[in-house]
Parts: sequence; C-alpha cells; structure tokens
Amino acid sequence: MAVVAELSYYPVKGCAGTPASEAVLTPAGLAHDRSFMVVSEEGVYRTQRRDPKLALIRPAVDADGTRLTLRAPGHDDVHVDVDTTGPRRDVDLFGAAYTGIDQGDAVAAWLSDLLGSASRLVRVPPEHHRVTDGRIPGTSGYADSSALHLISRATVDLLNEKLGERGAERLPMDRFRPNIVVAGWDEPHTEDRAHHLTIGTAELGYTKPAIRCAVTLVDQDAGRRAGPEPLRTLASYRRAPQGGVALGTKYAVLNPGKISVGDEVAVGTWAAPEVP
Repeated sequence: MAVVAELSYYPVKGCAGTPASEAVLTPAGLAHDRSFMVVSEEGVYRTQRRDPKLALIRPAVDADGTRLTLRAPGHDDVHVDVDTTGPRRDVDLFGAAYTGIDQGDAVAAWLSDLLGSASRLVRVPPEHHRVTDGRIPGTSGYADSSALHLISRATVDLLNEKLGERGAERLPMDRFRPNIVVAGWDEPHTEDRAHHLTIGTAELGYTKPAIRCAVTLVDQDAGRRAGPEPLRTLASYRRAPQGGVALGTKYAVLNPGKISVGDEVAVGTWAAPEVP
C-alpha cells in the first residue's frame, strides 16, 4: 500500500521547508505554502537559482497565518505581524505580473543583510486569483506552477543508485523540495502514471511532470551550489519531450481536505506517462 511518508510546506518561496505530520489542503495547496515571496526592490521574485542563501532561511508561520518568524544562522530571528490589508505592489514571477502586500521595513532590512542585495517580503493578497497551467487548471500562491509537488521515495532511490554508479554522492529528499513524499510504490516514477489521487479527504489531479531546474544543485543545508548533480545524471535518462529533465509530478487540488503522514495514497485513474 502506498502512503504519505512526508509532508512539507514552504511558507516563503525559495526558503527552507517546514515539515508537518498533517496539513489542511486548500485549492492553492498545503495551507501557507508559498504564501510569501522575497522580491527585489523592483518587485522581481528571488530564487535559489540566483540567491542560494535563501535556503538558509527557516520560516515558521502560526496556524492562523497571522505571525511569521524567519530564522537563519548568524542572524537574530525576525518576527512579522502579517499584513493582509496593506497597499498592493506589483511583483514579477517568471515574467508574469501579480501583486503582493509588502510586509514592512524590518523584515526587508533583515533579508537584504542576509542576501547581500536589497530585498522586500510580500504576501499573496486575499484576492489573488492565479490560474495555473497543465492538463488540469488549478491555482497556487507563489509556487512555480501547480499547487502541489509529489514525488516517491522509489523515484529518488533510483536516481541515487544512478548517482552512485557515477561515483557521485547520494542526495537527500530536500534537494527536490516536494510537498508530498510517497512510500510504498515499488516501481520508480509511478507518480508519472497516477493521474487521479485520493489522500485523506482530498482529491488531486495530475497536471504535468516536474521539470527540474538549477535549484536542485543547491545544498539546502549550506545555502550554496554543490556541483552539477543531479541534473547531469537526470539528463542521461529523464529527458522530457517538452524540454528539460523531469523528476516527480505536479498536481492540482480537485477537492480540498485534510491529509496526514500515514494516509493511504489511492490511485483512481492511471494513464500513460508523459516522460518515456
């Protein structure tokens, strides 16, 4: 039986994840997932692709979302009373125009000092109505695309076997920053074929493969790039027809609910994989 082995949400886009034993699944993904984003003074999103030190920032958000705390080595904690009503500012996410609510000068100064570049923190406004792409349209906060990223342990185990064959070190799950990790699927890449899932009281619909980027090159504990893997090895066996290399899958939320570690992952619809 396939079950949820790990759950994680990422309150601030690009920063460290927060593990959870259970979570509310909203139409935009796990509650508080990517509801904040670090941007430049011009409003352009910051990402580990260019700012790997984002990985050092460990956010914690209260259950009701009213208070956010950021922690990082060598820096005092900074606390934010979350503003959901302030003026909107224009932000740029992958060239698409959205808005965000600025969270103030104190956290901006903290982020600017840590990252070494002028930065602001914004929150998704209540009226945020983003439509994501893929086979099933959905919504999300400031995530790269769909609401949820799911990957199986078997898929990462196969990658690590191939890395070992090349003399490279195994990589931890956090390199791939999933929301849901599934155990119990013996065959790697089973998630590619699982197009309708029921987990707990929630239902998920497959949208597309997760195309991997340079964030997978960042050591999440050190906050720095750590070499060419896993992209070099993935290029040898996981090239996607639409370009790039794929590992894991993205899902839209068909029916919100509550999910927990240990919940069965029941597949209602199987389909041919997009990645050979």
